[in-house]
Amino acid sequence: MAFKGTKSRTQLQLETQIENIGGHLNAYTAREQTVYYAKSLSSDVGTSVEILADILQGSTLNEDAIERERDVILREAEEVDKQKDEVVFDHLHASAFQRSSLGFTILGPNENIKKITRKDLEDYISQNYTPDRMVLSAAGGVDHDALVKIAEQYFGSLAPSKTTRTPLPKPKFFGSDVRARFDNHPTAHIAIAVEGASWTSPDYWALLVAQSIVGSWDRSLGAAGHMSSKLARRLYEANIANSFMSFNTSYSDTGLFGIYAVSESKMHLDDLIHCFQQEWHRLAMNVSEAEVFRAKNQLKTSLLLALDGTTPVAEDIGRQMLAYGKRLSPWEVDALIEKVTAQDVMKVAGEYIYDQEVCLVGYGPVESLQDYNRVRSAMSPLYY
Repeated sequence: MAFKGTKSRTQLQLETQIENIGGHLNAYTAREQTVYYAKSLSSDVGTSVEILADILQGSTLNEDAIERERDVILREAEEVDKQKDEVVFDHLHASAFQRSSLGFTILGPNENIKKITRKDLEDYISQNYTPDRMVLSAAGGVDHDALVKIAEQYFGSLAPSKTTRTPLPKPKFFGSDVRARFDNHPTAHIAIAVEGASWTSPDYWALLVAQSIVGSWDRSLGAAGHMSSKLARRLYEANIANSFMSFNTSYSDTGLFGIYAVSESKMHLDDLIHCFQQEWHRLAMNVSEAEVFRAKNQLKTSLLLALDGTTPVAEDIGRQMLAYGKRLSPWEVDALIEKVTAQDVMKVAGEYIYDQEVCLVGYGPVESLQDYNRVRSAMSPLYY
C-alpha cells in the first residue's frame, strides 16, 4: 500500500519520478522487520530519501487500492503454499513458538487479509512507524554527514510514540511435531530444530560455527560424495536424502537451530532423523580443531559473499543497528568468529542441543517418520 500514492504524489507520479532518476523502489517484510529500500545514483540520494519519507509518512491508503491489493496478497499466499520449504518453515515456527506472535506467518491467515481495513493500517503505522523503532541506513556513494542532514530534513518531524510499549515476553519454545501427510507427493520435506540463540547472545557465533560444521549438501552436486561435512558423506553413502541444509535462525530474544532436508526415500525417514541426531550428539562430544578451523573459514567466506553489493550491505547495517545498536565491521565479525574454539562448539551443543526439547515437521509422504516420543528420547542417548 505504501507505493499506491501519497498525499503529495499519485501512484503514477511516484513511479514516474523513480523511473526518471533510474532508481528502484521496493519493500519486504520478515518476521521481525519491515524494510523499505531505494537504489539510485549517488547524485539522487536526497530524492530517494525524500520519496522513502513520503511513502512512510504520507501514504493515502486509498480504499479502492486496499481492495485491489487484498486480491494480490491472497494470490501471493497461494504461491507461498506451493513452495514446500516455506510451508515447512512456517509450520516449524507455528509449532515451536505456539501462543506467540513469532509463530504467525508473515502474510497472516486469509481471514485477516480479507477483513483488514484502512483504520487497521493507520493504527499499525502510527504505533510502529516511530523514530525509536526505525533505522535509516545507506551504502555505496553516500556521505554520512550529508545523509544525516537529509534524514533530519525529511524524518525530523516524525512524532515519538505516544504510548510506552510493554516489552513482549520471550516466546516459549515448545517441543512438538506437525505432520502433513500427502502420500502422492514425490518427496518428503522435513525440518527438525531446537531452540537457538538470539542475535545478542554470547553463544550466537559458536552456534554459527556449529551450523557450518553440520553444513549443507545436495545429491546433484558434482562432488556430492566428497564434501567436508561428515553428515553429507554419511547421507551420500546411505542414499537416504536428496539434500539437506543446516540453519541457525536468530531473532531478538530467541532462535531456531536445526536441519531442513528433502528425501525421496519415503521408507527411510526414521534413519534420516537418526543420522541428524547422531551428528548433533557428535557436536556435543567429539569435534576436532581441524573441523572448527575449516568451518570458521567457510562461515567467514559465506558471510562476506553475502555482502556482495550495496543493497545487502545497507540491509546488514540496518539489521545490526536494530540488533546491536551499532555496525559490526567485517573485521570485527572475523575476530568474533576466530575466537570460537572446539570446546566452545561442544559447550553450546551440550547446552542447546543435547537432551533439549525438539520440534519436528514433516510434509509429504512422511509415514515412516518415527513417533515424536522416540525422537525426543533420542536427544539424550546412552553411549557405552
